[in-house]
Amino acid sequence: MVTVVLVGTLDTKGKEYEYVRNLIAAEGCHVITMDVGVMDIPQIQADIPREQVAEAAGTELQALIEKKDRGFAIERMSQGAAALVRKLHSEGKLHGILALGGSGGSSIATYAMRSLPIGVPKLMVSTIASGDTSAYVGQSDITMMYPIVDIAGINSISERILTNAAASITGMARAADGLRNNPGRGKPLVAVTMFGVTTPCVTHARARLEQLGYEVVVFHANGSGGRAMEGLMRDGFFSGVLDLTTTELADELVGGLLSAGKHRLETAGEQGIPQVVSLGAMDMVNFGPLDTIPAKFKGRTLYKHNPNVTLMRTSKRECEQLGRIVGEKLNQAKGPVTVFVPLKGVSSIALQNEVFYDPEADRALFESLTNSLKPHIRLIAMDTDINDPHFAEAAADRMHALINRLGC
Repeated sequence: MVTVVLVGTLDTKGKEYEYVRNLIAAEGCHVITMDVGVMDIPQIQADIPREQVAEAAGTELQALIEKKDRGFAIERMSQGAAALVRKLHSEGKLHGILALGGSGGSSIATYAMRSLPIGVPKLMVSTIASGDTSAYVGQSDITMMYPIVDIAGINSISERILTNAAASITGMARAADGLRNNPGRGKPLVAVTMFGVTTPCVTHARARLEQLGYEVVVFHANGSGGRAMEGLMRDGFFSGVLDLTTTELADELVGGLLSAGKHRLETAGEQGIPQVVSLGAMDMVNFGPLDTIPAKFKGRTLYKHNPNVTLMRTSKRECEQLGRIVGEKLNQAKGPVTVFVPLKGVSSIALQNEVFYDPEADRALFESLTNSLKPHIRLIAMDTDINDPHFAEAAADRMHALINRLGC
């Protein structure tokens, strides 16, 4: 039987959870309730009581009550809930997870949800769902539902929302369970990174990889895309990574808006996943509208990509740093790595006669990378730009070779 886990503060929202629990059970699903409340007496009995959640976080409930620190209690109960839902999932006792809450309850529940693999249905009915939910969702596949009214009692409005939520998690859990029991496509997955200025390259590479028998998953290299890709790497989804567009490193170095964090380009190496890496869109850093460019960058080469995005050409000094950063990160990889360098341009606007054409900066990038790489990492320099079909197909063929250890 499909099981839905409800995670919530049963001292403040017990009646609402009871209502949802009954709706889900009426649909023929098994329900497990987990109480993550701390301060007041639970309104309903939980299958997993709050004491057990606190214990899973390495503490005692009474200690949290006596400390009288709400933030500390939320942190500990989040950790305990995450440990328990992971255990339930590994035991086949969690096919979907649902929570109801305000900011505190949402923090606990979404922390636990983010610890579960991609594809496990996660539904958060939250009063903060109509605002900025990035801190709650992160790079996971949590679905946020705004309840319109506060989650405080059952009324003619809240019952509609909660009924929809119960039906949603029931349907998602059944669908996910069906996929889990389905052999699926049976093709190895390859992750590929893309930006608008490297799209032709990725299009050709994807076609070649599909021809070779792979399923290709493309990520937009816009910060969240890079983080999402590396999260899936940690979950073991990919057989290889064709990281053609590493531009997020430039935003991290210079202070642009699309950084994927300081650990970008490290996860595949840590996991031993075969990598083919290039320097796509390292000629640019991303900012907002033209009038928002920091004063220290006035006088730099800028390109108005659209009214909301302004691109800035990376300088020779920045390119030297980027080459060194890429080399140092790849040197730590536990798996096989090949680097492809397009000598005639790393993006569609870095070509001769284009706005970001700067052969001196490109040379600094290429030379710094070459000098930083350890001898065991193969570097292939091609006298093409990154969007040349020959470059794309060569990179894809090398990806295939690394995955199958052909001539490596």
